Amino acid sequence: MTIRNDWTREEITSIYNEPVMDLIYQAATVHRQFNDPNEVQVCTLLSVKTGGCPEDCAYCPQAARYHTDVKVHKLLDVDEVLGKAQNAKENGSTRFCMGAAWREVRDNRDFDKVLDMVKGVNAMGMEVCCTLGMLSEEQAQKLKDAGLYAYNHNLDTSEEHYEEIITTRNYDDRLDTLENVRKAKISVCSGGIIGMGEDHGDRVGMLHTLATLPEHPESVPVNALVPVEGTPLEDQPRVSVWEMIRMIATARIIMPRAMVRLSAGRVRMSVEEQALCFLAGANSIFAGDELLTTPNPDVNQDKEMFQTLNLKPRASFKGAAAEKFAMSE
Repeated sequence: MTIRNDWTREEITSIYNEPVMDLIYQAATVHRQFNDPNEVQVCTLLSVKTGGCPEDCAYCPQAARYHTDVKVHKLLDVDEVLGKAQNAKENGSTRFCMGAAWREVRDNRDFDKVLDMVKGVNAMGMEVCCTLGMLSEEQAQKLKDAGLYAYNHNLDTSEEHYEEIITTRNYDDRLDTLENVRKAKISVCSGGIIGMGEDHGDRVGMLHTLATLPEHPESVPVNALVPVEGTPLEDQPRVSVWEMIRMIATARIIMPRAMVRLSAGRVRMSVEEQALCFLAGANSIFAGDELLTTPNPDVNQDKEMFQTLNLKPRASFKGAAAEKFAMSE
């Protein structure tokens, strides 16, 4: 199977709508061609600056305009973050992602502190990832020079549905940031959230945008909305595991070398449901009690699941992204 960047929406729709057993089988077959099916990367995501965000993302409890239980806290100290990174490493994580509730990165002392965090985590031998909002080409290069391995900037949904979810920036702003990250030779992490009132066409549209970028993202997180009281999407019904499987399997087939990350919403899934997601091509999870501000299974539950399913943790700096990272050093 060749890697393609010329997928049509019709082709992706056809894959997405296959009978679910056929879809899982096809995705599992592709997964085995390009990845070790028993290997899953364990990542940890830490909110280093929480709440008070000026954006209006309808799913996000960190938006200042919504009344949620999220407590605002300023940027954490570098030493505290490095301590949490060390703890994550000891618990089996090989990738450490730091999130700040900013609209965009600003060139100030807070950004300098984030650069110090990146240097410190990189020195531990972990893949270090950040999600800090919009980013200029120069800022991306500074992060790269500090040792950043990956940058997360999700598309969230399709271009058509985007303005129903966010009005404080547009879709091209998202794509421009991804381009700036790519120019700096940083690994791209970009996916989206399902369960935000979109239709199946919107889900296909988001996957189509990712799969037709000049280079596929090395990492594609698939999130199920975790509705939070006080946000506009608080009453959205729960996404079924079959919808997650369709997204994961389709992403795996059209972007065979990407890490497909089973992300938010996992706390509501049984081990059996998660096993189906791994069979369909997911090969990464986020560990720890929280994903930024939403609940997540605890570390011991995940360790038990890995034992039950005979999964082994994936080492850091492995695969296509690692090869590029090494070449650009």
